[in-house]
Amino acid sequence: MLSKGRISASRPAWAALVGAAILAGCGPKPAPPPPPAVVVAQPLQRQVEDWDDFVGQFESPQDVEVRPRVSGYITAVGFRDGQRVTRGQLLFQIDARPYQAVYDQARAQAAHAAAALADAAVELARSRALLAVHATSQEDVDTRLATERTDAADVAAAQAAVRAAALNLAFTRVTSPISGRASDAKALPGNLVTQDQTVLTSIVSTNPLRFRFTGAEAQFLKYRREGLLVDGEQPPVQIRLQDEPDYRWNGRLVFVDNAFDTASGVISAYALVDNPTGLLVPGMFGHMRLRGSRPYVGLLVPDRAIVVDQAREVVYVLRPDNTIATRQVTLGPVVDGLRVIRSGLAPANRVVIDGVQNAHPGKLVNARNGVVRPEPAAADATASPPASSATFAVGQ
Repeated sequence: MLSKGRISASRPAWAALVGAAILAGCGPKPAPPPPPAVVVAQPLQRQVEDWDDFVGQFESPQDVEVRPRVSGYITAVGFRDGQRVTRGQLLFQIDARPYQAVYDQARAQAAHAAAALADAAVELARSRALLAVHATSQEDVDTRLATERTDAADVAAAQAAVRAAALNLAFTRVTSPISGRASDAKALPGNLVTQDQTVLTSIVSTNPLRFRFTGAEAQFLKYRREGLLVDGEQPPVQIRLQDEPDYRWNGRLVFVDNAFDTASGVISAYALVDNPTGLLVPGMFGHMRLRGSRPYVGLLVPDRAIVVDQAREVVYVLRPDNTIATRQVTLGPVVDGLRVIRSGLAPANRVVIDGVQNAHPGKLVNARNGVVRPEPAAADATASPPASSATFAVGQ
């Protein structure tokens, strides 16, 4: 009886617990979390131009090693080391006294030969006059004629010797063959220099300079097929130096070689760049960009809007029902912080530009409208440029 009483006494408590559980299950459920917030915007439409980037080196169009054309001792140097010189300026003076003596001797020999020729001409004329009155023989006239011709040849040889001596005398003045910047003097007064062997100094022209670079076969074919590299035309190029953030040097592509290097598979080319201040020096390296397309209308989105999905690039777009869809896109270069979309996106698409981490295909989102604006990146003069880039077309 005691056991039954305990069981009977516990039934009301058990029923109360069951009732409370039932009432709890019938109460209001907690509200679901709100949709994640994202910012969407239509792509920016602008006319852009693609550029291909190359690394190259400046070189002088004229680079001359100055050597003496006669041997002798240096008596004077007519320039300072590293000085700018002009064409025809005296650089070195070689002792001219031996060459002056040879020149004077050659002139004297020429005068002697001329006197002999004049005497032979008089003798020939006398013999011909005597022959006319039968006072001499034809043999005598022929002898006089041969003498006159021999003396004429001696005069010609003497005159040639005079010209050669005059040249050697002039070569004792070593002048600059071009205008440009001279190196240091390799020979000083008192040094003996040897004809055509001793290097006296070197001179390079500095304005304009060449910027030489190499291009791959695929790039060459692209330029040819798209009409960007036509014989006779000189497309513009832009160059920046190692410590410059911007492409501030302008030039024109004036030379493309006539064959590819069979070992490396590249073709050599150079552009001409004005250097009025002399800041550019042969041997310096730089980054050059060459227009890689004609102006076209591009769709641009922030680079952060691009999502890498395995082996493809996609962007998230907003459907009319505020759910997310993906669009596979083909990427172009970056211009002012915005990525050019070559295909896969329409101008009316609303692209997720912020909160990409909250967007997933098919997911409902709370979308807020934004605007795509250029976002110039912070300049880093030490960084190498990408293989290709783009700029907004002029007037945009």
